[in-house]
Amino acid sequence: MDLWTKGVVGIIVQAALLLSSSYGTTGEEVCDSALVSSLPPSSFRSSSRLSSSHAPGFAKLNRRDGAGGWSPLTSDRYQWLEVSLGERTKITAVATQGRYGSSDWLTSYLLMFSDTGHNWKQYRQEDSIGSFPGNSNADSVVQYKLQQPAIARFLRLIPLAWNPSGRIGLRLETYGCPYTSDVVSLDDSISSSSLVYRLSPGGPRRTSRDVISLKFKTLRNSGTLLHAEGEGGLGLSLELERGKLQLLLRQGRTSSSEPRRLASLGSLLDDQHWHHLAVERRGSHLNLTVDKHPERVQIPAEFSHWDIEQLSVGAVQRSQRLNFHGCLENLLYNDLNLIELAKNNDQQVTVVGNVTFSCAEPVFVAVTFPGPQSFLQLPLPTATASSSSSSSSGGLTVGFQFRTWDKAGLLLTFALPQEGGVVWLYLSEARLRLQIHKAGRALLELSAGSALNDGQWHSVELNSRRGRLTVSVDQEEGGVAHASSSVTAGSRLFFGGCPAEEEDGHGCENPFNIFKGCMRLLSIDSRLVDLIMVQQRLLGNYSHLQIDMCGIIDRCSPSRCEHGGRCSQSWTVFHSVYEQSCEAYKHNGNTSGHFYIDVDGSGPIKPQLVYCNMTEENTWMVIQHNNTELTRLRPSPGGNQHSVHFDYSTEEEQLLAAISQSEHCEQELSYQCRKSRLLNTPEGSPFSWWLGGPGAGRVQTYWGGSQPGSQQCACGLQGDCVDPQHYCNCDADRMEWTEDSGMLTHKESLPVKSLVLGDIQRPGSEAAYRVGPLSCHGDKNFWNAAFFDKETSYLHFPTFHGELSADISFLFKTTASSGVFLENLGIKDFIRIELSSSTQVLFSFDVGNGPLEVRVESSAPLNDNRWHRVRAERNIKEASLRLDELPAATQEAPADGHFHLQLNSQLFIGGTASRQKGFRGCIRSLQLNGVTLDLEERASITPGVRPGCPGHCSSYGLFCQNQGRCVERDAGFQCDCSLSAYTGVFCHTEVSAGFKSETSVSYTFKEPYELSRNSSALPSSIYSDMTLRGENVSLSFRTNQSPAVLFYVSSYYREYLALLINKHDMLEVRYKLDGSRDVEVLRSAAKSLADGQLHTVSIRRLTDSVSVQIDQNAREDFNLTSDGEFSAIKSLVLGRVYGSDDLDPDLARLASLGFTGCLSVVRFNSISPLKAALLHPDTSPVSITGPLTQSNCGSSSSANPSEAENTHHLSDREERLEMFGREEDALVVFG
Repeated sequence: MDLWTKGVVGIIVQAALLLSSSYGTTGEEVCDSALVSSLPPSSFRSSSRLSSSHAPGFAKLNRRDGAGGWSPLTSDRYQWLEVSLGERTKITAVATQGRYGSSDWLTSYLLMFSDTGHNWKQYRQEDSIGSFPGNSNADSVVQYKLQQPAIARFLRLIPLAWNPSGRIGLRLETYGCPYTSDVVSLDDSISSSSLVYRLSPGGPRRTSRDVISLKFKTLRNSGTLLHAEGEGGLGLSLELERGKLQLLLRQGRTSSSEPRRLASLGSLLDDQHWHHLAVERRGSHLNLTVDKHPERVQIPAEFSHWDIEQLSVGAVQRSQRLNFHGCLENLLYNDLNLIELAKNNDQQVTVVGNVTFSCAEPVFVAVTFPGPQSFLQLPLPTATASSSSSSSSGGLTVGFQFRTWDKAGLLLTFALPQEGGVVWLYLSEARLRLQIHKAGRALLELSAGSALNDGQWHSVELNSRRGRLTVSVDQEEGGVAHASSSVTAGSRLFFGGCPAEEEDGHGCENPFNIFKGCMRLLSIDSRLVDLIMVQQRLLGNYSHLQIDMCGIIDRCSPSRCEHGGRCSQSWTVFHSVYEQSCEAYKHNGNTSGHFYIDVDGSGPIKPQLVYCNMTEENTWMVIQHNNTELTRLRPSPGGNQHSVHFDYSTEEEQLLAAISQSEHCEQELSYQCRKSRLLNTPEGSPFSWWLGGPGAGRVQTYWGGSQPGSQQCACGLQGDCVDPQHYCNCDADRMEWTEDSGMLTHKESLPVKSLVLGDIQRPGSEAAYRVGPLSCHGDKNFWNAAFFDKETSYLHFPTFHGELSADISFLFKTTASSGVFLENLGIKDFIRIELSSSTQVLFSFDVGNGPLEVRVESSAPLNDNRWHRVRAERNIKEASLRLDELPAATQEAPADGHFHLQLNSQLFIGGTASRQKGFRGCIRSLQLNGVTLDLEERASITPGVRPGCPGHCSSYGLFCQNQGRCVERDAGFQCDCSLSAYTGVFCHTEVSAGFKSETSVSYTFKEPYELSRNSSALPSSIYSDMTLRGENVSLSFRTNQSPAVLFYVSSYYREYLALLINKHDMLEVRYKLDGSRDVEVLRSAAKSLADGQLHTVSIRRLTDSVSVQIDQNAREDFNLTSDGEFSAIKSLVLGRVYGSDDLDPDLARLASLGFTGCLSVVRFNSISPLKAALLHPDTSPVSITGPLTQSNCGSSSSANPSEAENTHHLSDREERLEMFGREEDALVVFG
């Protein structure tokens, strides 16, 4: 999703949230009434009290009753003060004050909220910061307004820090207003329960917008929440699956039809806390929001005329899928309150099963193990302990549930007093393992389950009875392990870890990782453990636990990894899986293998799968294509040449970026021959050539191991060919086998895209060729430089948006001893990178919790006028700074995270708004979150700054879009758009045209050198090599006509490819790749394409596999039954097809109708026929019949096919003729 779309969706979502939250209040504009001051003492509870005068009921703001506030018996982090507000209330602010007339006050605290007095949820600011600032004395009031109001019945405040010269002391007030809502509870324990809303049969159906909003809470991680159904059973469902919300498409009413998943969002939604859900349908899109996280989803075309006939809440009728079990609140459909309608027995709402209009919640007390000092010690019940000590036949059963993100950690341990050993139940590699250890060796090891670090609740049972030991996971569904053994526990069990040595930890050993996660439903011998008694210190012992809450956070929801990178996490941090290069993987400790690399980090280019060879001094990135083997050729009767095209495993944009970013690239090109000449050296026209570089590539007439433009092989360059009169071994034309091979290393000519071999038709000619994979090493950044010749000079850019993550890299060279490279300020926040001395770089920022500095010191001077690389990164995990190859300096972020970076000034480069001394020298390759800033463009209009830097002035094509190629110039660069379907300064302007019914554009294919030869050969010698085993076709169109032919490619063998809109306004792709067989018709599921709107089509074929994508719809895959070769292609036609005698009758009829509308950015492999017709009709093999008008109708902002049309004139084309002439050389060979 692009930034603009995210912004629009965010605005819609915020508006929906405001509307839905306003429903749950009394309608008052102001929600800041005092809530605590009028409550009776019975509404207050606490962990303890210092005396009756320090009771919690005295903790009211500005009151002096009792001892002037609440103080607990002991001041530690296990204390808490709880307030019951009597009913669910909207809480907007909290104020604290110390105990009157004392030295007792809090300096920081946590806030917890609950509806039941159990299962507390910590309030977090911006989903990260948990603590609130407290007081600095006993009398002043510190009020904090909650960024998002909390709705709860109970509030609990937990002191974190207090006056070191006093103790915990507190008076408080909360502010807010009453909260009213309609609630329903769905319970499927007896039978399925749901609400079914049926729209009025005679009422109006079609609306441009449908909105559903609600809140839900549940303990079950799976179940159907909503199902909207239309005619014929076509419907959309929102279902919980493993705690995530899935958007599913259902077709038909039978339970056997498998739903199709369209989107997944949210996480940990089974935590028994309220979650907000909003669904808005606008045309072909859904705006989904779970809590504060929006997502825009394009729904399939069949929903464009879809009306909701029935809305089911909690279940899908006639379905075997799990039903929702939990509570719903404020269920609104297009402003209709469905719960209120159900309460009032409205005939449109049917109540099914066990439905109650209140929220009955089961109480599960969980406990969180947050860190290394956490443990829970429980005594063994008396009966079990006595039986264990008196008889070896005594048994033990321990059960519990846990959830975690960590792969390893101790879950349970206890001593074996009779055997003198110990039992460990622990996680290792996300599997459950049990080990019985005695006298330094393992007596027994069991293993069960897998992938148990997925954040889901997993149940564990350890059972030892009658000489048999069993360990089971998820009631045996997740795995079970048995052994003929038994264990007799001592008097104590330890969960999660062991006490410190100075504490009473006798009998507890932990050689494994500590457990970080949650547990609940602990039972010993089938009796549940009362964890509230544990919290009150009435049972067992514990340390550093959070009782009556599960503090798990999903840091991967929403994922902050770019481009679909898979996010993984532990309890405290998350990791983005993709690195930027093979070197980065090697530095992570990886060995050779296949990896996804993301060459521009957080930039727009997607990751690509490559092989990283780490066995040599250089770390090589290897990119394969479809034919790297030695391929033998034999004489081909009737054919003068053999051509082959190479398809790489990565897309064009990824490939070019990887080459540009590498220091060195190479590709083997080998030709083995007998009586088969190669380049026809020294002076003849070459028999063979290859195409390499961007797009389809440019014709190259040199061979591996030689230099560009030399028309030589490696032996000619080295002077050791078998015949000194020739520059290639094969050109000696001998009967003995010989070879010309070597590495191509000129990056601008890589990779090899096509190969044409010519001298293979003579009797006795034999040859074999090999084009190896593309191999690159090194990691070179793009060049885009600015020279700052004064300390007062600077460049400024729009505000840097790095709220949650900032990834900054650049190179500099200078002779100055200090200066600011980069600075951006906010009201309080800032980010800055500077050369603080001649040997030190400083990275500093403030995200609302005080300045943080990271420094790197160099032993050598940095003002040596040499290039030095700086890489600074800040995320919710850590801040790091690297200088050249020196070790990175890091500062870990708190486990709780920190605020967003909030900036509002301009971004200053090479200078500063807050200091006088800027930077003097060169800065290049400046990237912020993967985007390179155009320093040269801004420097060209800024006094005191010069574009470029002595010796380096190009940007290696970063700004050339849509297959445009960057050409080096003495000063700056130029985008060569000759291989692009676009034009303009950066190859970003669409080339579009308006067509009338009689308009026809025909592009005729030709072979290399054919135009420069006076050939009298038969047509077969012209078209024999125009054989395709695949095509890449893309175009945009806008029309109201159906049926209509958009695109037609013909062959000398009556084969063809046609792209058309049928009479049902749907897209058809017709392939006829065998003149003796019927045409194959591929129909897309997308509908309503003749609606006057702009649509984009992409078709890709490789042999018999065809993929079609329309707009942002899902890609559709098809298979052809023909052999996959498109032989002897002749011409390509846009618009009306004249002379259609060779066409099938049906297609001929459609082709004769012509096309009325707009075509834009038409591309067939490397050819741009529409661009050739509009910009270069005199120099390209195109013919135009009828009116053709250049237009901006291909712009997405244009509303109709004829808007802003201008008659096409060619008076300004001289400037572009040379550019298109270069294009011809690269377009004419297909393999």
